[in-house]
Amino acid sequence: QVQLRESGGGLVNSGGSLRLSCASSGSLGSINDMAWYRRAPGKQYELVASITKRGITNYVDSVKGRFTISRDNVDPIIYLQMNSLKPEDTGVYACAAESYYTGLYDYWGQGTQVTVSS
Repeated sequence: QVQLRESGGGLVNSGGSLRLSCASSGSLGSINDMAWYRRAPGKQYELVASITKRGITNYVDSVKGRFTISRDNVDPIIYLQMNSLKPEDTGVYACAAESYYTGLYDYWGQGTQVTVSS
């Protein structure tokens, strides 16, 4: 089993920055890629950014150039640096880990709220 715990959410003005962290524990050898998802009010979770063990990153178009995902495989923690935040970035942000065995994002944190005021 893998446990994930997010921190760093909060309220910020439009144009501001936040950095989210996700600490992982448990059977870390069973994790491949990791990712940040977000759920805007009234919507489903969408993939925001992902990162492989080798550090290859992928972003949804709406955050490219503003968000940066990074990964520390030693601690291990993943981060999401969010700059130039917009009101449409508001939502619950959750980190997820891909299982080595299933190839699916089977492990999820509880999520942290990010609110961007206009």
